[in-house]
Amino acid sequence: QVHLVESGGGSVQAGGSLRLACVASGDTFDFNYGAWYRQAPGKERELVASILNNGNTGHSDSVKGRFTISRDNMENTMYLQMSNLRPDDTAVYLCHASYRWQNYWGQGTQVTVSS
Repeated sequence: QVHLVESGGGSVQAGGSLRLACVASGDTFDFNYGAWYRQAPGKERELVASILNNGNTGHSDSVKGRFTISRDNMENTMYLQMSNLRPDDTAVYLCHASYRWQNYWGQGTQVTVSS
């Protein structure tokens, strides 16, 4: 099994930056893909960005050009670099990863952006 733990959330003013990290532990072999999701009150869980085993990435239109997903394969750590934050980015950000085609989720980290 795999355990995912997010960190790096916090409060920031609009226009600021944060870097989220997701550390995987346990049976961290055969990584398939990873993703960052976010969920704000009253909204559906939203896919923010994804990264494949081959390094290809994708970002949602709402964050494209502002957020960047990356992964350190040796450390089994996935990152979300968040820049030019705005109030509607406020949400709980959750790490998701697939290992051996099994899905794992972190508990989430709160990001709050004030205007």
